[in-house]
Parts: sequence; C-alpha cells; structure tokens
Amino acid sequence: MNIILLGPPGAGKGTQAQILVDGRNMIQLSTGDMLREAKDSGTEMGKIVADVMARGDLVTDEIVIGLIREKLQGDKKGGFIFDGFPRTLAQADALGELLAENGETLDSVVEMQVNDDVLVDRIVGRAEAAVAAGGEARADDNAESLKIRLMEYYKKTSPLIGYYYAKGDLKSVDGLGTIDEVSGEIAGVLDA
Repeated sequence: MNIILLGPPGAGKGTQAQILVDGRNMIQLSTGDMLREAKDSGTEMGKIVADVMARGDLVTDEIVIGLIREKLQGDKKGGFIFDGFPRTLAQADALGELLAENGETLDSVVEMQVNDDVLVDRIVGRAEAAVAAGGEARADDNAESLKIRLMEYYKKTSPLIGYYYAKGDLKSVDGLGTIDEVSGEIAGVLDA
C-alpha cells in the first residue's frame, strides 16, 4: 500500500507516519530525512545533494525524484508513506510517473484537516512544553514562523487537495483529535 499524508506543518503527519511504520511495516519517505541521509552517504547522488546544500541552494525536484526512485527500487515492506512530498502539482505528476515506472500505484491520499488557529496554539504549546521539560523547542515552533510556513503550504501544497480529489484518491480525516483518534481515522480510511 502506498499513501501520501497531506496537511499543513504541525498537523501531525510525522507522528502518524511513525504509527503506520510501526503498525503496518510501511516505509516512511520523508524528503528531509532522505536529503540528510543522501548528503552523508557518499553516493553519487549524495555528493550532488551535499554540494547543493553546501551552497545553500534549494534541492531541485529532479534530485528529490532521484532519491525517491532509489528508495522505490529497494525493499518495499508494507508499502510507502510519502511525507512532505509531493509539495507541488509538478511533483505530484512526477510521483505518479515514477510509481507507474516501478509498477506501483498510489492507494490513498490522506488529508489531515486542521483549524489554523488551533494549530498555532498546538505548536506554541508544543514549544512551551519542550522548554518546561528542560528540552529545546524547534527553532520554527513559534506563531510567526508557523504563519509563514502555513502561507507557503497554502500557496504551493494545498492545490494537491483538489488534484487528488479529482483523481478520486483523496480522503480527509480530522487532524485535531488525539493521536489515537487520528490514527484510528487513518486506519479506517486505509482499511476501507
């Protein structure tokens, strides 16, 4: 089973992806993790990624697709969870072509719906809890950074909701429930 988790920053995509990894033996393909892994790998693709990142440039779609291509050709286990990819319509088209090349399909796109105001409160609360526990908050876990990240999401990524809805792949869940409630909704979507 191959799925995409869609939702704004802070919606809990990473948390839900980890639950699916643990419970369904799926492989989480997080672009950030893949880029960091590639940069340190010493492979040809890794050298390209390291060079781009060292210059402070943005990694191109071609590089990200190349990394995903490598992952799709490896162990498939229980399928793939695309977390943080695709972010644009061009990336969605590229992912569809890549899956087809590998004889794979996209089984479901799960949109984690959230209310922005509640999301801001959640993220600020997460930062405060981390500091209160003696830890460190993520540098971007504050209201201003989140609002910038949300604007970026709505400009570039939210068109994917209509794209996958038109294809009949989109299912929505309430992303503001407890971790277990959201996990249960996602399981219901995947098992339907």
